Amino acid sequence: MKTHNLTCWVIYDAKKVGTGNQCLGLASALGFASPTIIEISAQWPWRYLSSKFWLYPLKAVKTQEGAALRPPWPDVIIAAGRASAAPAAEIRKRSRNKTFVIQLQNPYLRPELFNIVVAPAHDQLEGENVIVTTGALHPLKEDIISQAAIKFEKQFSSLKRPFVAVLIGGTNKRYKLTPTVITSLAEQLKVMLKTYKVGLAITPSRRTEPKNYKVLQEHFKDLPVYIWNGQSENPYLAMLGLAQTIIVTADSVSMISEACATGKPVYVFPLPGGSAMSRRFHTLFNILGYTRPFIGKLEHWSYQPLNDMLQVVKAIQKALRNHIKNS
Repeated sequence: MKTHNLTCWVIYDAKKVGTGNQCLGLASALGFASPTIIEISAQWPWRYLSSKFWLYPLKAVKTQEGAALRPPWPDVIIAAGRASAAPAAEIRKRSRNKTFVIQLQNPYLRPELFNIVVAPAHDQLEGENVIVTTGALHPLKEDIISQAAIKFEKQFSSLKRPFVAVLIGGTNKRYKLTPTVITSLAEQLKVMLKTYKVGLAITPSRRTEPKNYKVLQEHFKDLPVYIWNGQSENPYLAMLGLAQTIIVTADSVSMISEACATGKPVYVFPLPGGSAMSRRFHTLFNILGYTRPFIGKLEHWSYQPLNDMLQVVKAIQKALRNHIKNS
């Protein structure tokens, strides 16, 4: 389907990099090369209320640039995050349903307020216009990961092979990542290095707190371990491609879903906290054979790489064609 003549806005919660990547990945897969990117956040007092109680959704949020959401409305909106849902639904209403709105993740509003809702299975969302995915939507394919691996291969040439990649997130609403927890992970990783004689590469994320990064540096300062410094370009994708095994902290659905795009063994390091929804996610990925809990052991297993993007794009293209035809 040709989309070059359609305008597209990508709206997502400010500073939510993983959420933004999901939107941008879908926009690219649908053929929107240069969508308008709008990061938003809920203003006081609306940030403390469920968005279903927002009387004026477009006034309840502010953009990073400080501009208001105003017409002309785009042909398509791809939105994600709690702050984005009510404004996206309101724009669809104000455009008299001419704007085709795709909402990623559970909007915590009625699905029929949107044209399409794409939600992972652990959200337990149902509806005629709901597309259910296994995990978080991501744009990663074998060629993207392979290209990154080639680009950064020299950077990891000194590491013992095979090596293990460790992806570290940070504290969020559900999980706590503290120096004590990081110390526990570091100690298990050091035992793993000694037992299995493997290399080790670690990449913190933008959410990793400085105090946790410092703990990692202290524990591995005398060992031949690669730790991304947070300054240079992050070799995250290259690590997915070059590592034999991947370990991810339990807080990030996005990073775990992306790691499972490789078809390689993915271990999840448990963290204090959690919720019913996050437990459903981890249980499902365990049952499907994508992940196992990390307890210091390394095993090998395989599975079909996880990528929900193809089925999502096909369903959206069909719905968008019908929308354009009937507009």
